[in-house]
Amino acid sequence: MKSVIAMCKLKVFKPSDKMSDLICENYTLLQVLSRFGISLGFGDKTVQEVCEMHNVDCTTFLTVVNFLTEENNRMQDHVKGLSIHTLMDYLQNAHSYFLDFQLPTIRKKLIEAINCSSENQVAFLILQFFDDYVNEVRKHMEYENEKVFTYVRNLLNGKHQTTYNISVFARNHDQINAKLTELKNIIIKYYPTDSDNPLLNATLFDIFCCEEDLASHNRVEDYLFVPAIMELEKEVK
Repeated sequence: MKSVIAMCKLKVFKPSDKMSDLICENYTLLQVLSRFGISLGFGDKTVQEVCEMHNVDCTTFLTVVNFLTEENNRMQDHVKGLSIHTLMDYLQNAHSYFLDFQLPTIRKKLIEAINCSSENQVAFLILQFFDDYVNEVRKHMEYENEKVFTYVRNLLNGKHQTTYNISVFARNHDQINAKLTELKNIIIKYYPTDSDNPLLNATLFDIFCCEEDLASHNRVEDYLFVPAIMELEKEVK
C-alpha cells in the first residue's frame, strides 16, 4: 500500500474536503473507510460530515489517513488529539479484515491456482507455509485484541496496571508481514508451471498487497497507537 500511495504524492486532507475526492485521489483509502465503519454512498458530503454521520472522530480519521499517505510516515506530533476508542475500533476492524476475509480469500485462490495433488510437494509446502503464517498472524492479533486492548480500556477507565505497560507491547511488536516475503519468493522462484497461470499471478498480486497492507497496519500501531497510549499512561499515573 505504501509504495502506491507514495507515487500518488497526495495532499494533506482536511475536514472540509469532499470524502469522494479523498477516495478518487487514492483508492487504497477505501480500506481505511471500511475499518472506521464508514460505508459508501455519501454523495458530496465533506470528510467532517461523513465522520459525524458514522459517529467517527474526524481528527482520528484524518490523522490515520494523512499518516498513511505520507511517503515516510513517522510518529505524528498531534497524537494527543486522537480518540483512543476510535483508533482501537479501527485496529480491531483491521484485525477482523485480515483474519476473516483477506487471508482466507488468498488461501482459497491459492488452492485453486496450484496443483495440490499428493505428487506436487512444492504446492504442499506452499500451502503449509501459508497456513503456518496465518496461525502466527492470528496469535499476534488475538494477543492485541485480548491483552493490549483490554489493558487500554482499563486505562481509559482510570485503572493503571502496574505489571504491564504499552512499552512491553512495543518492544515485542514483531513484523508479522515478514513471512509473506518468503512465501512470495517460494512461489516466484520454485513453483513449476508449464504455461502462464493467470490465477496464480493474481493470487501473488494479492499477497503483495496483503504484505503492504500489514506493513501499513504495523506502522499505525507503532507510530500512532503506541505513542498515544504512552501519553494516556502519563495522564492516568
